[in-house]
Amino acid sequence: MDYVLGFDGGGTKTECVLMDSAGVIVARGVSGPSNPTRVGVEAATREIVKAAELALREAGVARNSVVALGAGLAGTAQTEMKERMRASLESAFPGIVVNLLTDLEAALAATGEGPAIVLVAGTGSAAIARDGQGKIWRAGGYGPPFSDEGSAYDIGSRAVARAMKEREEQGAESILGKKILERLGCAAWSELQKRASAEPDQVFPLIFPIVAAAGDGGDATARRILQEAARQLGALVKIVADHAGLGRESVPIAKTGGTVGRSAFYDAEVDRALTQAVPHAKIGELQMTPAEAAARAARV
Repeated sequence: MDYVLGFDGGGTKTECVLMDSAGVIVARGVSGPSNPTRVGVEAATREIVKAAELALREAGVARNSVVALGAGLAGTAQTEMKERMRASLESAFPGIVVNLLTDLEAALAATGEGPAIVLVAGTGSAAIARDGQGKIWRAGGYGPPFSDEGSAYDIGSRAVARAMKEREEQGAESILGKKILERLGCAAWSELQKRASAEPDQVFPLIFPIVAAAGDGGDATARRILQEAARQLGALVKIVADHAGLGRESVPIAKTGGTVGRSAFYDAEVDRALTQAVPHAKIGELQMTPAEAAARAARV
């Protein structure tokens, strides 16, 4: 039997599915980040290979049974990076047909046919829309400092800035500030700043769960940060909806990414912002995972 691998890679993790010739997912694997713009092409390729090996091992399938792979990867919107990543995957998986998509393209493919909008809100953030003629529009997804507004990275960065400001104003750590320092194992903000300067992706996205939990617990500062992030995500969706002529349509908006489903307060704020951006939208989830959509795309 022939198999296909499908990947969904971002700034925090890589998800892999192994699909058989009947279109059934027989195994899954999860590894570290594979956004080549953030971690580099070699590191991204290593994580993709690792996720594939985990899935193959779980199913007891040999790699030579895989005939194709589809990978929806964040950080591959630019042509040069996309080709570098494709070449690296072709080298890592010799003899296997490689179909490389951006994470946005894979997420949009997971909505099925027809007009649709997808909001990706994970380590980074972006929105993509497809109109009735199949034309595609996108906004965001270029990484910090140029975009990623409303993302886990952005929320973490804002939370650190606000906690440090509150310490200056109050002469003591805020509750949120204490939780951030504890979560990252830092004794002082100077230590956190040093780590963030060296490896920001290993600092700011990790703070999102703290802010999300604090928001659910009623922390006023956390809620203000999350509300602003939700407004920014709504603005991204409005951009693509307006370009695609979907702003007044009853169009499906699918949310995906690592920040989705982590906080009841934040989810509600995002839904509110999306409804304001596209009043008649039907907000929901993808019909399948982006990894599965990437695998199915590889079969075409």
